[in-house]
Amino acid sequence: MIASNVDWGTIRFVVFDVDGTLYNQRRLRLRMAGELLADAVARGSLINLRVLRAYRFLREAIGEEEIDDFQTSLMARIVARTGQPAEKIEAVVSEWIGRRPLAYIASCRYDGLVELFAGLRRQNKAIGIYSDYPADEKLQRMTLSADYVLAASDPGVGILKPHPRGLQMLMQRAGVGPAQTVLIGDRPERDGLAARRAGVLPLIRSDGAREGWLTFSTYSDPVFAALRAEEASG
Repeated sequence: MIASNVDWGTIRFVVFDVDGTLYNQRRLRLRMAGELLADAVARGSLINLRVLRAYRFLREAIGEEEIDDFQTSLMARIVARTGQPAEKIEAVVSEWIGRRPLAYIASCRYDGLVELFAGLRRQNKAIGIYSDYPADEKLQRMTLSADYVLAASDPGVGILKPHPRGLQMLMQRAGVGPAQTVLIGDRPERDGLAARRAGVLPLIRSDGAREGWLTFSTYSDPVFAALRAEEASG
């Protein structure tokens, strides 16, 4: 169902996912694919591609299994799948998942986010970030800031979405309850379920309707109009 209205007056805390929610992940991955292919040709090796493919596939599987201390299990599985040592895997992931995409992320940021964040601050609503990946540097590159930032790998979390632990920790830090919180994400099966399990309203960014979910396609959609009203009147 396309979201047309949220009672923003009752909301004190708006939490955002990052990848695919704050920026166009498909566009970024296409740009990274070109770099990866060029790197493979230059090295005459597909090892980095194999490591990254295993990393993404196994991370998804571990998310579905809701494994505590997921990073330990993930590394063990990638080592077993690829035959590469942990040090090599860590270096490849750090470079290709962590560092290199930062060069493109600002140009892939969705339109309307700066204005939406400003509207939330004008109305004294706290902004949270709840990501399966570290997000601080990504936010800096996109010139966005939040009041509370938490990643699945942070101490005390250690488990991926759709487990709601990270979201529950964020709400505790912000001093709010589920009825005062909205989670904005792009994956119903991860962000949406985490929100529902925590008793929080999920809003899903999607190019089309998703059965059973409140969705929007851009940050200029009517569902955010109340947050932009002061800007328009000013």
